[in-house]
Amino acid sequence: MSSGGGDLDAARTVLAIDSATDSVVTGIVQLTGETVADVRALAERVVTDHRRHAELLTTLIAECLAESGISRDALAAVVVGCGPGPFTGLRVGMATGAAFADALGLPAYGVCSLDALALDTTPPAGRPDVLVVTDARRREVYWALYRDGARVRGPEVTAPAAVADELSPVFTAGEVGAASGSASHLELVGWTGAPPQATVPSARGLVAAAAPAIIAGEIPEPLVPLYLRRPDAVEQKARKLGAAR
Repeated sequence: MSSGGGDLDAARTVLAIDSATDSVVTGIVQLTGETVADVRALAERVVTDHRRHAELLTTLIAECLAESGISRDALAAVVVGCGPGPFTGLRVGMATGAAFADALGLPAYGVCSLDALALDTTPPAGRPDVLVVTDARRREVYWALYRDGARVRGPEVTAPAAVADELSPVFTAGEVGAASGSASHLELVGWTGAPPQATVPSARGLVAAAAPAIIAGEIPEPLVPLYLRRPDAVEQKARKLGAAR
């Protein structure tokens, strides 16, 4: 990697993709260091429509490239949110990100989508914990707890009442200073603080989660989706087999 200013900036221009929520998120991000403060979004698109993930994503990527003035050849890496998220939507973003990286010979870094939300959340002084909760459907939530920017619990998929029981002592102690994710699902787990600072993973948060690995030039692991439970199709097949027996 060159240490020259222009070459360095180009080498750290990253495409970010996430489809772990009902929103399709993509963006072109400039990376100059390993912290969230060193990440700057050049262009970003967020469209909420869980039925059109596959239809929207390629178009949104093209729009971000055009707006940022960055060519595909100038990209250094692709960062993909790996969930947790529903099976169908999540695999659209991951398949698109993997195919894009493969076509251009770029490394594809997978990150936990909840980590990206946490990195877009700033707790007040003296209350270092951040709670992230998103909709897992089936009357469950995906959630994780962070302290000083590091994940200390999760990601998990759990019924909201069970999360509320588990987090009640933490809420009582006043350790959780901020939250992000789905406002309605945060309420279900007992969060009574300020509204969520971020509701979906941002392109900036996604790249910030992968920044240390990108800067270090690490060879990424294969992209692995965080479903946290088996896909519906598998479960339905298993039920049919059980009934037949």
